Formats: sequence, structure tokens, C-alpha cells
Amino acid sequence: MIEDIEVKVGQELRKRGWRLAIAESCTGGLIGHRITNISGSSTYYLGSIIAYSYRAKVRLLGVSWDTLEEHGAVSEETIKEMAVGIRHALAADIGLAVSGIAGPTGGTPTKPVGYTWIGLSTPEGVWTLQHTAGGNRIENKQEASQVALEFLYNFLVEDGKD
Repeated sequence: MIEDIEVKVGQELRKRGWRLAIAESCTGGLIGHRITNISGSSTYYLGSIIAYSYRAKVRLLGVSWDTLEEHGAVSEETIKEMAVGIRHALAADIGLAVSGIAGPTGGTPTKPVGYTWIGLSTPEGVWTLQHTAGGNRIENKQEASQVALEFLYNFLVEDGKD
């Protein structure tokens, strides 16, 4: 676990002059909350859309009904569309998206409780990460937010090496 991940993400975004937008489902705004706990985050954080329902994902993020019906809300296909959708919706340089099954209900044999997809979108492409947490609902939300921020941070650090 990377300590002070919110601070480190902010430093990397500020270094590049990039603006971040976040689409949250299972985390319910927790990532945006964590980002805004940092003074000065308004210089790089544009905002979030909490798109919990299918309808919100379609209307606010431009996710396709066909994608949701074929793959479900917690899928690589959906998270890619969410990440691109939030980046376009808020005119950001980078979009971060999270969708998962927080629990304690909703899990299946192929998508158990704690199963989460995370996506990043820039004009250069889309990257995804699948993670499965193993706690209760609150722990799963916290872990998903941490993993998402670490995914974003690692991407920013790696991108800076090119």
C-alpha cells in the first residue's frame, strides 16, 4: 500500500498540468472524497460522477446499453466506456473509473463480492486493471479506492519515464 497516495497523485498531475475526472460506481464518491481532502486539489481535479445505476452510466457517461446488457456493469468492457465517458464529460486529460461488487450480496461464481474493474483513459488510449478485494462492504470500497489511486499513480509515474 502506497502511503499518502492522494498527495502523490496530486503531485504527479500537477507536474504534468493534467486535469483528472473520476467516474465512480461501487466506491460511491470515496475516491473524489480522498482527492479533495488535499488542499489545492482544485488545480488538477475537475470532479466526479457517481454513476451507480445502469441508467446513470448510460445517460451521464455514455456507456452503451448493449455493453451493459451483454457484459454487466462490472466488466472490462463497461469500465473502458466509463473511463472514456468521464474524460469526455468533464473535458479532462485523464479519466479514472471504478465499478465493482462491494457486497455483501451481488456476487456470483465468476464475479465474487469484492470483484472490481478499474479503468484509465487519456487521449492516447485506455488501460484497465481487475482487482478482487476480500473484506466486508466498507473494506472493499476502501480497498478499491486505494487500488484505483495506486493504478493512477503508477500510470503517471510510468508515463513520465517515456
